[in-house]
Amino acid sequence: MSFSLYIAKRYLFTKTSNNAINIVTIIASFGVIVGSLALFIILSGFSGLRTFSYSLLDASDPDIKISSVKGKSFFITDDIQQILIKNKSIEESSKVIEERVFLEYNDKSEIAYIKGVEANYPKITHIDATISQGTWLDTAYVNTALIGRTIAIKLSLGVRSYGEPLQIMVPKPGTGFVNPTNAFYKTDVQIVGLYTGTEEFESKFVFVTLAQAKELLNFKENQITAVELKLLDAKNADVIANELQEKLGNTFKVQTKEQLNEVFYKVINTENFVSYLIFTLIVIIALFNVIGTIIMMIIDKKDNLKTLFSLGASVKEIKRIFVLQGFLLTFFGMILGLILGIILVFVQQEFSLFMITDNLAYPVEFRYSNLFIVMATITILGFIAAKIASSRISKEFIEK
Repeated sequence: MSFSLYIAKRYLFTKTSNNAINIVTIIASFGVIVGSLALFIILSGFSGLRTFSYSLLDASDPDIKISSVKGKSFFITDDIQQILIKNKSIEESSKVIEERVFLEYNDKSEIAYIKGVEANYPKITHIDATISQGTWLDTAYVNTALIGRTIAIKLSLGVRSYGEPLQIMVPKPGTGFVNPTNAFYKTDVQIVGLYTGTEEFESKFVFVTLAQAKELLNFKENQITAVELKLLDAKNADVIANELQEKLGNTFKVQTKEQLNEVFYKVINTENFVSYLIFTLIVIIALFNVIGTIIMMIIDKKDNLKTLFSLGASVKEIKRIFVLQGFLLTFFGMILGLILGIILVFVQQEFSLFMITDNLAYPVEFRYSNLFIVMATITILGFIAAKIASSRISKEFIEK
């Protein structure tokens, strides 16, 4: 064991004759413990919140969406289908027809989007897992629909209410004079299911079969608005999207889930980073106690330092003693704070002590990356704090 480390450990774990220094050391240690605990809990909370938010997007958006650059719709040709079939990274694909519509039910109206999908659409997204009432679209029945909970509340519309149907209306395309009595394509549907999710998602879509949407909008054969894809590995979405973009050309827009929700992803990541900075600032403030403790220790041990210097210890070695003491103080405080933080994270996951709603626990997630971030942050800041405190030591100070 090196000379400086040996002395640093003695100074750290041995009580001094000055009781005030002992109290300040305990306070400094407590500050590091709480700072480390808080930083780890915040990062774990945001990791859980990010995972929870992304799981909601899994129900509303595909891994990749292909749409037309010009116009709302396009014709899916054999060439396009062959490009998709030959790409071994694509697990499932579904043609989609999406259009803005008016909804009317019992003198109440709402604006939403109709979304016509194929039978395999639940394999593209996890929409079937979000159904709170009723079932997914059954092709055995015609003119059925699945709506979001927010739309249902606004229209006072229940599931399997076989009295008054929900009327879906789309303005007819064209220019010039419009006959107000015949300005819309219309269809009546019965609601067979209710889905939940984010507020925006719940208030946006009315899901129907692709055939229903095609009939309502008077679309021609193979005319669609988008193709949505499920990948074997969503982590490769960016690479696969670029490959498809090259093969399909500039007439098509190929977007990943992250690109479809660009603002959402930016907000989540920015909040996470800002929270990290705020709690790092709290840790920095706590480490001022460490600086104060080391300075007080230097003053208290001045006679000892003079003895060590007389015995041949260099100023650099003496400085290293207090750098190591400050480093060890923050390191052991950090370890204890992280142990408490890990315990709290697993307790929250197991017993749901903190709830957002009566049925939803605050999401937290243990990640090794968060552990390493906290360790790196506290270790670096602790070393800097100890370095600042030890800079007071000089040959003149020791000999004075």
